Amino acid sequence: MAGITYEVDDKNVVEKIKSDAANAAAELVDAAHLKKGDIVVIGCSTSETLGNQVGSHSVPEVGKAIYEGLQSIFGAKGIYIAAQCCEHLNRAIIIEHEAVPNAEIVNVVPQPKAGGSFATACYAAFKAPVALEHIKANAGIDIGGTLIGMHLREVAVPVRLKQNRIGMAIVIAARTRPKFIGGERAHYDESLKEGYV
Repeated sequence: MAGITYEVDDKNVVEKIKSDAANAAAELVDAAHLKKGDIVVIGCSTSETLGNQVGSHSVPEVGKAIYEGLQSIFGAKGIYIAAQCCEHLNRAIIIEHEAVPNAEIVNVVPQPKAGGSFATACYAAFKAPVALEHIKANAGIDIGGTLIGMHLREVAVPVRLKQNRIGMAIVIAARTRPKFIGGERAHYDESLKEGYV
C-alpha cells in the first residue's frame, strides 16, 4: 500500500472511512462484551487513515468522520469514547466529564497539530469535554499505530477485527480482563474471563 493515498475531497472516501469506523466499533462491542458506562480508548492518526505517515497530514474532516462512525455505535450503547491525543500533548485523553466525574482534570484544548484531528473532533462534539493525563479503559482501538496500551486496564487481550483497516490505516483492537491470581490451586469465575463486569 506504500505510495497510495486517499483524497479527502472525495466525499465517498469520507463516507467509507465513517463506515469503516462504525464497523470496527460494532465488532469490538461484541468481542469485548462492552456495556453501558464502559470506556473505549481510541488512538487515531488521520494521516495514516489517508495513506500518509503518522503526524504528517492531520485532516479535521477525517477526524470528524471517524468520530461520527464510532459514536454511531458506542453512543447508542452508552459507551464512552476516550480520545487519545498525539504525542505533542503527551497522549492525554479527551473524554466526557460524566464518564470520569472524580478524575483529576488537566487544562488543554486539542488542536489538529497539537492533539490531533480526532481528539479535536471529539472535544468539539462532546457535551462537556475534559482532558486527563491517564485513564484505564475497558477496551481500545488503535487506528494507524498510535500506541494506546498506556491507557488500557490490565490485562489487555488483542482482538482481531475483520474490519482491520479504517481508510488506509491498520486497525489493532484490544479488550481487557481481570488478572488471574493464586496459582494452580486457584478456582476462577468463568464469567470474568471475557472481560470486566
